[in-house]
Amino acid sequence: MKLFVTGIGTEIGKTVCSAILTHYFKADYWKPIQSGDLHHTDSMKISDWVGDEVLCHPETYRLQLAASPHQSASEEGKEIRVDDFQLPETSNALIVEGAGGLMVPLSDHELMIDLMEKLRLPVVLVVRNYLGCINHTLLSIMALKERGLTLEYLILNGSFPVDSERVIINYTEKKTKIIRIPDVNDLTKENIKQISNNLKELQNG
Repeated sequence: MKLFVTGIGTEIGKTVCSAILTHYFKADYWKPIQSGDLHHTDSMKISDWVGDEVLCHPETYRLQLAASPHQSASEEGKEIRVDDFQLPETSNALIVEGAGGLMVPLSDHELMIDLMEKLRLPVVLVVRNYLGCINHTLLSIMALKERGLTLEYLILNGSFPVDSERVIINYTEKKTKIIRIPDVNDLTKENIKQISNNLKELQNG
């Protein structure tokens, strides 16, 4: 199983969800682009939350500025190109975590969804409840469908109003598996493991 984890925006829990999936599938982890927080990268967080035994493949780009990848790269005189990326070679399952959402620019001419289209992995879309999340979710689903990308899992991360959840699920294809993940107030290895162990119970469809 190889999956690409993206979200409807930034700061919605993609890394936490990636940790849960990495533990669940006993997978390797790869963050193609790390923008900022080089002292505490997402790969480091995965190691903390899943365990040192997890294999985190090195990032293709490690950028200093905590900003959109195209801006971070420009600050360092670099240009990110989709052709620069190759999936790590592994016989294990692999969880790939993108930066931000689908339309995050990698350069002036390429977006995160262009990288996703090149890698051709089934997609995990992480959704969190906020005003506007329905619009952002449905637009993301439409964009994935337009590019011919398979939405394998939709993760409802945290609590949702019943009316919001119903509309989101109504516009999600039946073949997409829905995962509900509770709010995690204390991000520890033990809590990530507990949620991962209960993941089948959290799935619907």
